[in-house]
Amino acid sequence: MKVPDQSYGACSRETPGEQPASSDGFEETRTLKRKWLVSILAVVPAALMPLAATGQIAPDRGTRAERAEPTYKYEVYVGGGYTSLNQVNQSRYGLMGVNLAVSRDWGRFFALTADGAYYPHSVATGNPGTPTVDMVLFGPELHAPLSDRFSIFLRALIGGEHTGGEGETPKVSFAGGAGGGVEYSMSKRFALRASGDDIASSFSVTNNTPQLGNSPHMRRNSRAGIGVVYRF
Repeated sequence: MKVPDQSYGACSRETPGEQPASSDGFEETRTLKRKWLVSILAVVPAALMPLAATGQIAPDRGTRAERAEPTYKYEVYVGGGYTSLNQVNQSRYGLMGVNLAVSRDWGRFFALTADGAYYPHSVATGNPGTPTVDMVLFGPELHAPLSDRFSIFLRALIGGEHTGGEGETPKVSFAGGAGGGVEYSMSKRFALRASGDDIASSFSVTNNTPQLGNSPHMRRNSRAGIGVVYRF
């Protein structure tokens, strides 16, 4: 009876030993699969990262292209002009001449301008003498766009004015006033401008003398101009 018991015990001991061996192999196989799966999941994002980086760089290139568009801070205006002759004694007609202005933009809406004009030609014959008017004015400008091509501006100017050809004493007066105009952009650099101003000045009356105190009288004179603007 003892011999069969020993053989059965031996068999029972061998059977449990074989089952753990097969279980350990299954666990090793499953662990290996997990490692492969983790490796694959790590490689896929690494492969996609350059594509994601390329997608992020594309908008930056577009932004740089927009910033590369030139911004002009200076404007030079040259045109013909007209001024009335109330500031010159005994003159009956207006004068024609040339107007030059240089503006420096400080932002989109504000600028400072220097304006110079010289009017030596009479509109019609009949003026006594050969009256002339020249002026130099400075002041701020405000700009406002109306559309893609049209814009308006307002300005306030102050400076000095000089008259000639009539023997006035004094010949120089403080001058100043307000005005504005319209600009039509033909391109990024060139525009057409039409402007007008009301300029006040103070000159002496006819046949005045220092003994009479030169008796200055303030007069207001309109002026107008049309010409070309160049931006740079």
